[in-house]
Amino acid sequence: MSDPTTQFPIGLTGEATVEVVPEVTARHLGSGTVSVFATPEMVRLMERAAVNALKPYLAPGQQSVGTMVSVRHLAATPLGATVTGRARLIAVEGRRLTFEVSAHDGADLIGEGTHERALIDLTRFEAKVKAKAEAMGQSRD
Repeated sequence: MSDPTTQFPIGLTGEATVEVVPEVTARHLGSGTVSVFATPEMVRLMERAAVNALKPYLAPGQQSVGTMVSVRHLAATPLGATVTGRARLIAVEGRRLTFEVSAHDGADLIGEGTHERALIDLTRFEAKVKAKAEAMGQSRD
């Protein structure tokens, strides 16, 4: 793997958007009882923004996995709104990449926080997961 501190420039950004439809509401996901944009979906949107930021910089066979999320959900977003998640790389420490993340619904900043991703070699990672599944008696090809 190449040196992450030069491979991924501090400040690189990514975005992702989602329309608030019934399937991404707290009521539908069971994370609450109201039909507003669900916190788990906001987190997923922020992670997708970070993945999108990294995509052009990844070497062949290299991927990233989420390792930490710390966010606050600040405001409710109704059905029909479009939410944009943004991620900006703020630190690179070895294989660990830290992003400042936010989500906005066109009217309000609805969420903010940090998200960490770890760089992985996809072949080695998949081999470890397969070995673990086999050890657990859950082998699936």
